[in-house]
Amino acid sequence: MIEQYVLGFQEVDETQVAIVGGKGAHLGALSRIDGIRVPDGFCVTTDAFRRIMAEAPSIDDRLDWLSRLDPDDRAAVRELSAEIRRAIEGVVLPDDVAGAITRALTQLGERAAYAVRSSATAEDLPTASFAGQQDTYLNVMGLAAILQQVSRCWASLFTERAVTYRQRNGIDHRGVHMAVVVQRMAFPQAAGVLFTADPVTSNRKVASVEASFGLGEALVSGLVNADAYQVRDGKIIDRAIATKRLAIHALPTGGTTEQAIDPQRQEQAALTDAQVVRLVQLGRRIEAHFGHPQDIEWCLVDDDFQIVQSRPITTLFPVPETGDGENHVYLSVGHQQMMTDPMKPLGVSMWQLTAMAPMQEVGGRLFVDVTRRLASPASRAGFLEMAGRDDPLTRDALETVLDRHDFVPALPDTGPGGPPVGGAPAPIETDPAIVTELIECSQVSIAALRSNIRAKTGPALFDFLLEALDEQKRVLSDPLSMQAIMAGLQATWWLNDRLWEWLGERNAADTLTLSAPGNVTSEMGLALLDVADVIRPHPEVVAFLQGVEDEGFLDELPKLAGGTEARDAIEAYLERYGMRCVGEIDITRPRWRERPSTLVPVLLDNVRNFEPGAARRRFEQGRQEAEKKTQEVLERLRALPDGERKADETKRMIDRVRTFIGYREYPKYAIISRYLVYKQALLEEAERLVRANVLRAREDLFYLTFQELHDVVRTNQADDQLINRRKEAFRSYQTLTTPRVLTSEGEGISGAYRREDVPAGALVGLPVSGGIVEGRARVILDLAEAALEPGDILVTAYTDPSWSPLFVAIEGLVTEVGGLMTHGAVIAREYGLPAVVGVANATRLIRDGQRIRVHGTDGYVEILP
Repeated sequence: MIEQYVLGFQEVDETQVAIVGGKGAHLGALSRIDGIRVPDGFCVTTDAFRRIMAEAPSIDDRLDWLSRLDPDDRAAVRELSAEIRRAIEGVVLPDDVAGAITRALTQLGERAAYAVRSSATAEDLPTASFAGQQDTYLNVMGLAAILQQVSRCWASLFTERAVTYRQRNGIDHRGVHMAVVVQRMAFPQAAGVLFTADPVTSNRKVASVEASFGLGEALVSGLVNADAYQVRDGKIIDRAIATKRLAIHALPTGGTTEQAIDPQRQEQAALTDAQVVRLVQLGRRIEAHFGHPQDIEWCLVDDDFQIVQSRPITTLFPVPETGDGENHVYLSVGHQQMMTDPMKPLGVSMWQLTAMAPMQEVGGRLFVDVTRRLASPASRAGFLEMAGRDDPLTRDALETVLDRHDFVPALPDTGPGGPPVGGAPAPIETDPAIVTELIECSQVSIAALRSNIRAKTGPALFDFLLEALDEQKRVLSDPLSMQAIMAGLQATWWLNDRLWEWLGERNAADTLTLSAPGNVTSEMGLALLDVADVIRPHPEVVAFLQGVEDEGFLDELPKLAGGTEARDAIEAYLERYGMRCVGEIDITRPRWRERPSTLVPVLLDNVRNFEPGAARRRFEQGRQEAEKKTQEVLERLRALPDGERKADETKRMIDRVRTFIGYREYPKYAIISRYLVYKQALLEEAERLVRANVLRAREDLFYLTFQELHDVVRTNQADDQLINRRKEAFRSYQTLTTPRVLTSEGEGISGAYRREDVPAGALVGLPVSGGIVEGRARVILDLAEAALEPGDILVTAYTDPSWSPLFVAIEGLVTEVGGLMTHGAVIAREYGLPAVVGVANATRLIRDGQRIRVHGTDGYVEILP
């Protein structure tokens, strides 16, 4: 293959990232778009970079060392990166490389000024922009200076920030190469940035323009405040003209300098309104070409816009594709399921196959289209009330959309909308036998699944799984099951509403539901206390568990004194609860059964922090508090006018809530129990595919949908490139934040509490479990890293049932995501823990170790001095 060291912009396009890097490829593509002016230039290709790297063999060893460094070891990364840069800059350019650059400069004009800019192959990509990770040199004049800056651009692939960025994004240093863009310098009156989608709200219909005088470097580097405009449908809808005191201008002899702006011009707009609208029109043309919203750097030269860079905006949350041109409103499933992380394709498709409503996947997350529920006045009120009871932020976000009266058109009522909300209880008797029957029916179905799946392999396994998924939907959609769940929820709402009205008692149901029977999730946390009771008397076992690093520790336990009993207790726990894990709605997540070491830190905390018999005492204490509260409430009610009736109604509701509220947790437990059975069968099938050289690795099946995996099994052929693309996409999804509500315009809406009844500086959230507690904040994002002491308050992003074992060791709970009836809230009430959920950015605003006060009744958190 003949190496090409230089290519002109007209010779490259966006398909040649591997040759000219992301920036060069985009500039080549931009130069081909009608009506878009790009300053002339050329690319020094990655062939030249590889040639230079080959000239310095010592770099190879240093790259080996670099790949082994911890990205958090900043001193080591800084030192080794500097060594690599010095080695690259010290290489004398081979004659053929220098000659190719010289000839290209001669054609463009040797005496002209140029911008010399890094263009890495992992840069300006749809999944990672790498903005600001490599270097740019402006107003470079003369052949020698340009060749020197080309070398510096090559070396900038190994700046500390670029190295760390790659390490944190899982990108191999050897897999990235550097091209360099050499481009005629533009000397603008104004320059700036254009986002063809609003970078704050992600709205694709709103473009955002920032403008300042002089070179755009002043704006990009943060030296000046810029004029800011928002444009929608060809009209400026918002503007803010900044006071601009500085500008960066080119020097006649090369380089740039900061200059003060004449005071009379500081308040002037850098662009006219007509220029702003025209710029956005050019941006829309560029966006249409690339098929993705763009972050565009522009210059205004003599009333003519020149484009000097365009890259994808990588921070936008994707938008579901409908193709119907209509407005849509989507509700996050993850915020209801306490799983806002991205899911892998197999996890997404398995959940979709059993979901009770159609769900769309974008960004690795699932959303439900609620447009019609909002459009119909009959369904809207009930739907908003249900959403608000569970999560006021979600309701506020939906109402924010509805306040834009033209976004969701009103539809004629076609009948009653949605389930009844509040007030009347579900039409079933308060009979514990109903719950017993539902659980027994589910257990029989799961036992049959385990038995019948054993002999199934190949295509027959997938036929069986489709039937099993239908059976799962049948069991979950049992009307009696939904009535039981609603009976518990409505009784809770009734008690809170009536006892507030009659007694001024806020969230009374929190105490009345303490230690309610039959809650499989709260039982799970208490059961791990019982396991700790088995382990505590055996010091050798405790010491051994403190050093556990892999999943083979259960086989090692019987070699220790007391180890057999410890192993049997852990195995029994895993038999009942081993299907659980963080993010359990994604079938691809490792279960406790697969990774039992996850439980070891929590188990050791229980050994250290509790006395024998703690589980029994804790449950009994909660039961007695609930009974005491019941008697107190009934006595106070009887003293009121019409008190006997009120007391009788309340007692019926207390009996009802204690009968049914525990069942609220069971259906998900049943789903996840089935998930483990499905997963074990699919992994065995994947192992067969690996042995047959169809899949490269067993876990590759996670990056295929259920149907795609079925096709692979049927044809014995897999698309490795598809799997690799899915892995790359999943990595990019991990950087995204899931909005509660998403519109078809791409706008993510988080909602607000709009409360004025909290102290200044307090963090506002949703009160879900009453009481006030002070303690040390333990900010924990990974269950396996728990290290709790008595009195600690857990602060985390979200909790699903897998976090329940931690709840026995804490005094309070604060989460960023959650609602009144989500699992963390239910278990907090079961255990009597003051809890506030839905606290925006709690894990960033509260530092680990700070003392905080949690107001679980009023819904706010104070950070104490």
